[in-house]
Amino acid sequence: MRALLLLSILFLSACASNQTPYVLTTRWKDAPQPSATDYSDPASWSALPERKDAADLVPLKSTLKDGQAEAKADVFFIHPTIFTSKPENEYVWNASMTDAALNTLVDSSTILNQATAFNAAGRVYAPRYRQAHYHAFVTEFKEDKAAALDLAYSDVKRAFEFYLAKENKGRPIIIASHSQGTVHATRLLKEYFDGKELGKQLVAAYIIGIATPKNTFTNIPVCSSANQTGCFVAYTTFLQGYLPPWHPGTVTELASVNPLTWSTEENFASKAQNIGGVSYGFKYVKEFADAENHLGILWTNVPYVPGRSFVKLKNWHKADINLYYQNIRENAVVRVNTFLGQK
Repeated sequence: MRALLLLSILFLSACASNQTPYVLTTRWKDAPQPSATDYSDPASWSALPERKDAADLVPLKSTLKDGQAEAKADVFFIHPTIFTSKPENEYVWNASMTDAALNTLVDSSTILNQATAFNAAGRVYAPRYRQAHYHAFVTEFKEDKAAALDLAYSDVKRAFEFYLAKENKGRPIIIASHSQGTVHATRLLKEYFDGKELGKQLVAAYIIGIATPKNTFTNIPVCSSANQTGCFVAYTTFLQGYLPPWHPGTVTELASVNPLTWSTEENFASKAQNIGGVSYGFKYVKEFADAENHLGILWTNVPYVPGRSFVKLKNWHKADINLYYQNIRENAVVRVNTFLGQK
């Protein structure tokens, strides 16, 4: 039973709280919206390289080290949806950035389990933002979804502009994100990098957890090798043999980069190629999961831990990064070193 609990917490930790997503009954236009924040205030950030925070940590039972102090690149990380439960205040569609309980949950889940995968490759900047509630992704009202996501993106954009003006100083940049964060990261890449001067500073974008077409960008291709730069990595993880309801069941134009081989080819990569994932309690586990690209999604078997035969989960979205944590970590370093070697 402990192993089953371990897996359950793992998959919940990366993206959302362990509560059933709450259904909003108020329309976006009828709900009050929280005030914007000032990104010159450190409290507006989940992670900053000059202070101690969750992004500085490394998994337990590992020999990994935080490399931010010596890093020659920066990582701008946009976290996924953590605002899933019943709102505790009047702000129901977009989270207040002064919600202490939610901020703590962001830091102890996504920043710990996801953003730390990049602290060997660069200095980690992760803004807090007025994230859209989970309901925005399932509502029947498209205008409500658009409004909630637009408000959230406006914060991400302001945070990035502050970072560029005050912190970057011409350093190479990795854009990293998951789920809702990837929705915003995609907009950010289009607005600031794709065919723009800033594109010359892009090491790579790890935009994970959202089905992303290969032709999303004009000048940023899908990464097809481990050391390619100026490209993007995307994948969404499901159980081996399972196709989600939205999938047509035939060849798609979706990007899927295998995080064990860094290839878009549909070849199976065994657990032996997985140098480490992150499990319950932020613990490092070798040979954690396998991976195989299939028709634009990533297939995996249940992670190789005791009790795996009891797990019937088909959608592994919440563990997209946890499953392949160390492979992502080492790959980000490889791409930074390649980028620097090209200069």
